[in-house]
Amino acid sequence: MSEKNYIIKVENLSKIYTMGQEKILALDNVSIGFEKGKIYCLLGTSGSGKSTLLNMIAGLERSTKGSIVFKGKHIEKMSEEGLAIFRQKYLGFVFQSYNLLPTLTALENVMLPLVFMGYKKSEREKRAFSVLKEVGLEKRIKHKPSEMSGGQQQRVSIARAFVNNPEIIFADEPTGNLDTKTTYEMMNLITSKVREHNQTLIIVTHDLEISEYADEIIYLKDGHIIKTEINENPKKEVLYTQ
Repeated sequence: MSEKNYIIKVENLSKIYTMGQEKILALDNVSIGFEKGKIYCLLGTSGSGKSTLLNMIAGLERSTKGSIVFKGKHIEKMSEEGLAIFRQKYLGFVFQSYNLLPTLTALENVMLPLVFMGYKKSEREKRAFSVLKEVGLEKRIKHKPSEMSGGQQQRVSIARAFVNNPEIIFADEPTGNLDTKTTYEMMNLITSKVREHNQTLIIVTHDLEISEYADEIIYLKDGHIIKTEINENPKKEVLYTQ
């Protein structure tokens, strides 16, 4: 792999799951690099290895072999405590299922990552309110997830992902539970924010339309990268019309 300004570089990465007597090769000798300030899409069908690759890069799962280097530091060699600090400091996550705590308000859910980073309560509230306002939820800060629509819950999830100003945002099927109109709204919101702040975004999806927002599309099949494609004209903003 030629040397570029990679914020994350993956080399010869493999992941084998053991299920009873059977061994499943989820990732097979994958090498890829991700540059700062770009949007990437890991595209493939279910079982292609795209979510496994994201989980390895984010330090959510351990690789079987290979290296994952973030700004000169080997993620695969970090302790569990080191990985937790790495995720808190540098990463933001947007999930398909929102992963909000049902007993907390929107404001409290967004404040949560800042608790673990040691911010004072007044600063946590200030930063959480500011980012909720950015995603259009300043009037919903006291609402709990059950009192919000799917789109509103995903906006809370997006606000939480951005509240600590991370260098990398991971979005795993972020629009999988949303209708078409809300899907475009969420993708417009996520991609505009990462471009504004020069962050790296890695999206996992099986949806070709979602992939069109990316600067680079990485196609996976059966644990292999089968091709990468540079998108010279990524979508900036889509207005939904029926």
